[in-house]
Amino acid sequence: MSLRVSRLVKNVGTVLSEQSRRNLGVSAPILQKVSDPIQQLFLDKLREYKQKSSGGKLVDPSPETERELKQELLKLAKQFGGKEGVDMTKFPDFKFLDAKLDPINLEE
Repeated sequence: MSLRVSRLVKNVGTVLSEQSRRNLGVSAPILQKVSDPIQQLFLDKLREYKQKSSGGKLVDPSPETERELKQELLKLAKQFGGKEGVDMTKFPDFKFLDAKLDPINLEE
């Protein structure tokens, strides 16, 4: 009987410690406001980056970085059959023509 009691106490202790750790982990960010100026600066920079990168382009690229990007895109375009000035991001247009069939001669 004492073995069962010790297992039960061990399981209850494990469950309680797990639940308290989870509750603390969930409620800590809610209770804590940003009072540290470093944290506030970090959050401000993240918001600024999100705003700048909303267009899908590079954020504050240097001329060298833009040149490297153009070279890499041109290299990919050549590798996959594109040419300079062709938009490789556009879905290709397919034109399917009906095949010309010989008429069937039903009279014979």
